[in-house]
Amino acid sequence: MQKEIELLAPAGTWEALEAAVNAGADAVYLGGKAFGARAYASNFDREEMEKAVYFCHMHHVRLYVTVNTLVDDKELPELEDYLVFLHNVGVDGIIVQDMGVIRAAQKLVPGLPLHASTQMTVTNSAGVRFAAEHGIVRVVPARELSLTDLKKASDTGLEIEAFIHGALCVCYSGQCLMSSLIGGRSGNRGRCAQPCRLPYTLVDKNGKDLLAGKDAGQYLLSPKDLNTLRVLPQMIDAGVVSYKIEGRMKRPEYVAVVVDAYRRAMDSYKRGAYEVPEKDLANIEQIFNRDFTTAYLEKHQGRLMMSDRRPNNRGVLIGRVQKLNKDHTKAVVKLDKTIHAGDGLEFWVKVGGRVGTVVNGLRVNGAVVETAAAGTLAEIDVPKGVRLNDRVFRTLDSELMAYARQFYGEKNKKRIPVTATVIAHEGSPLTVMLTDADGNTGSGLTDFIAEPARKHALDETAVRKQVDRLGTTEYELEKLETEMDAGIMVPMSEINEARRKACEALDQARLEAFAPPRPVVKNENKLTQWLGGLDYRDGGIGREKKVAQLTVWVDTVDKVKAALEGGADWIIFGGDRYSSKDVSFTDYETAVKLVRQAGRSIAFSTPRIVKEGQLGYFSKFLQQAEACGVDLLYIHNLGVWQLAKEQNSTVPLWADMSLNIYNTQNLQFWKEAGAIGATVSVELNMGQLAHLAKISPLPLECLVQGPIEMMVSEYCAGGSFLGNLDKGACTFQCKEDIYLQDRKDAKFRLAGDQFCRMHVLNSQDLSVLGGLQELRAMGIARVRIDGRTYEPNQLRDLVQRFKETLALPGTTVDNLPGTTRGHYYRGVL
Repeated sequence: MQKEIELLAPAGTWEALEAAVNAGADAVYLGGKAFGARAYASNFDREEMEKAVYFCHMHHVRLYVTVNTLVDDKELPELEDYLVFLHNVGVDGIIVQDMGVIRAAQKLVPGLPLHASTQMTVTNSAGVRFAAEHGIVRVVPARELSLTDLKKASDTGLEIEAFIHGALCVCYSGQCLMSSLIGGRSGNRGRCAQPCRLPYTLVDKNGKDLLAGKDAGQYLLSPKDLNTLRVLPQMIDAGVVSYKIEGRMKRPEYVAVVVDAYRRAMDSYKRGAYEVPEKDLANIEQIFNRDFTTAYLEKHQGRLMMSDRRPNNRGVLIGRVQKLNKDHTKAVVKLDKTIHAGDGLEFWVKVGGRVGTVVNGLRVNGAVVETAAAGTLAEIDVPKGVRLNDRVFRTLDSELMAYARQFYGEKNKKRIPVTATVIAHEGSPLTVMLTDADGNTGSGLTDFIAEPARKHALDETAVRKQVDRLGTTEYELEKLETEMDAGIMVPMSEINEARRKACEALDQARLEAFAPPRPVVKNENKLTQWLGGLDYRDGGIGREKKVAQLTVWVDTVDKVKAALEGGADWIIFGGDRYSSKDVSFTDYETAVKLVRQAGRSIAFSTPRIVKEGQLGYFSKFLQQAEACGVDLLYIHNLGVWQLAKEQNSTVPLWADMSLNIYNTQNLQFWKEAGAIGATVSVELNMGQLAHLAKISPLPLECLVQGPIEMMVSEYCAGGSFLGNLDKGACTFQCKEDIYLQDRKDAKFRLAGDQFCRMHVLNSQDLSVLGGLQELRAMGIARVRIDGRTYEPNQLRDLVQRFKETLALPGTTVDNLPGTTRGHYYRGVL
């Protein structure tokens, strides 16, 4: 049976919150001043948060709070206090990414519902089952899932929430390090600078522009906006429970217009006749668009998904310039759409060039008008640079903005209608009882006992005047019923006080009926105590100060041989390959034999992304890995971890770096989930690593050499713009190395893998050769070279050099030329 569906709206400000509720949202999500993935939104302090919970619950709207960033250990005391506050204030759930936050919340506030953020990179139904087993009640899966994938996720029985409108990330959420590595502003910490919206050139290894002369823009990583109004019924049929609009950085008018349109669409589906009025489609387009797409819900769309010519709001085409006066200060525009005085316009004066203006003076046939209809010739003042035949776009519709502003602000407050019953009998207190449409009631009595009137007796007009004074409440008087003796009096101040008590009592009744209060939790600084030097009887492996073992990640048999010859202690084989050609399982078996002959150890790696249709393959892969006697499995994907557990695999599991391991609570989560070790986030610096190594319950591994992946994406720039991917089968086939070149001429390699996903690699390889002794001294158990991009001979030399450096305590060496130390000596915001 289909569960009750929910329209979920964003709120970055109080005005946006009002707009969302008043426009018809069933639920709202917002962030506090910390721990939210939109750190640059206005967000809500604690007083505002408490007010927001009251406001939403009074209007029977649920409120979820984003706590979906990676948390540093120093922030855990603040996190604990915040979680306790959110629990006690009555939010309906928190949206989380960090497994450490999940563990902390379950220990501290077990009654607070947890929703898995899209930042957790849940890509398949097995990942949903993983979330369910770890106490999650709702999952927001990756936006790359298709309608069929969403159905499989929903069939698990867990609530599925999916985005339906707004900005898209080109990378799998939770796997993007581009902002972090370029500018130190981490998307995983809520501070994404959106480098994906900047211009890039697609070049070959020699810097040749591969798109020169082709019909392509520069914004090669900038997707169009999601718009699902056309496929909303299919999403509902797939079992999605919550329908999420993106936009906590957007204006309240945007929230109002989008929620308003989707509310009508969803209601029409419930009535059994789905429809979207043309006016709603037009409003949605006008309020903000980068052009629209359904992303991956129906199919891979290649370049059709991308807004490569413009990364921001493009507005709506309303006509072309037909005539200019002599000094080019006025233009006549042939209108395709109606415009109004006060509208904002942009003229596309050349490819990528824009000039804007506001319509202050509007003339038709020489007469000043407020509105010019479609089909007319309208004269307006224009800025410099406008030419004949330039296209004209409306970026702000003054009429639509006025409509949207009706959904927020004190003058537009949406009030709850109530019936007031006033009972007054001589010798008894006067009673005011308020009743809402749901049957909730609240009563208040006067302290004063009604007595015979000396001058003015109570009548219905006097009572109505006092009872109707509801301006500071959420209520409005719809109906008044009275039962009063004739000729009695009660002071007006007493009636006012009885009304106030009745309002408070009705508040309480409505709030408890909608969201029964949870038992209050005290902040006992449990996490602080946990950080205070807790000694793990079965842990502390990093503190033994042994020589760190050297692990080398490779993807071909030749590189296995090279790494072993260089002295690798551990081989990690497989996983994502930076090649369209996959390896066979025979290659895995050969790798095991080679490692066994060398007397070393071997682990198999798994991909970051595993889609629903690949679960069968990886289920078999896990069985084959166990059969061939591999020593360890490095797991990148939550679904694969779940498969290993469900199949009772006896091969030990290692939590790999794409799981974003950033704090001790996260490490403890993975230890309890069955991990025997963990590769920590590349966003940690030396100080953070030293702290984690000191009290970690698991042995830790760090990446010390190789390219850092900045993105992994289902979208492929090469296939989209050079391989006609939008027309069907890709003809590019990753025949050559291609790069994105930015405005500073840095080149980022685009590596296609065996699943046709695009991996964006940093412009410089990471190398921490000069920091090896520091890592070893702090007790890091393993250091890893990612050898997937190196030729065998180059890799052999690298491994040998790292091995020799590790073996000589106190040795000072320089980092390799042309490399970066990443975040080891700077960290992230």
